[in-house]
Amino acid sequence: MNITSLSIEELKSQIQGGVIVSCQAIAGSPLSSPEIIAAFAATAELNGAVGVRIDTPEHISRVRKAVSVPIFGIYKMTVPGFEVYITPNRESAREISDAGADVIALDATARARPEGESLRSIHDFAKNVLKRATMADVSTLDEGIAAGEEIGFDFVSTTLSGYTAASSNGSVSGPDFDLIEKLSKRLASPIIAEGRLRTPEDVRRAFNCGAFAVVVGTAITGIDLLVREFVQVGQNRPDTVGTFSN
Repeated sequence: MNITSLSIEELKSQIQGGVIVSCQAIAGSPLSSPEIIAAFAATAELNGAVGVRIDTPEHISRVRKAVSVPIFGIYKMTVPGFEVYITPNRESAREISDAGADVIALDATARARPEGESLRSIHDFAKNVLKRATMADVSTLDEGIAAGEEIGFDFVSTTLSGYTAASSNGSVSGPDFDLIEKLSKRLASPIIAEGRLRTPEDVRRAFNCGAFAVVVGTAITGIDLLVREFVQVGQNRPDTVGTFSN
């Protein structure tokens, strides 16, 4: 069921104070199939998630059939010569809109985009032509201010903090609570906390910092990376460790 007929206020009401689960898998993983991603999303909804964040039109289309919560759609595309890869142009926004995304998330950093497009032009296309709510994935306070106050994004998310040259501030080992708090105090736009939220305590702290909603990904659905973390511990164990198996 596509719920894009909801007004922005109704959408905000649905997700406020809730957890959005990012249902993705790394490239080449057996989990990276539309059916499995849809199962992740349906499981998230069944257990109380207020929305899901989904990559690629193919996955969004399949998830749309499996859930009734809002889909925050992205389209990760690698374009030679450009660092921006989250929904980098109008065509990528159109494709995820057509697939059933309720919210279109864009890389909202100041970095250049392919084909001479601008962040504002892509946002306005998504908002005014595609008639979708928009979310700005930012890495710094200045980017958040530009997205929320100057361009008019419906939501501003801390997704890219620590992953850009402008935000390499040593915080990549944990959530950027400082950015969440500063954005929440400055902007009228709802702030979505995203990025390295790994525990329920992280989520609680993000809300205490003013987050409107939070996105949790790897800690819930990042099975490939979670397995690697445990395996690496096992590979580094002393040879004297016993052979007990569970």
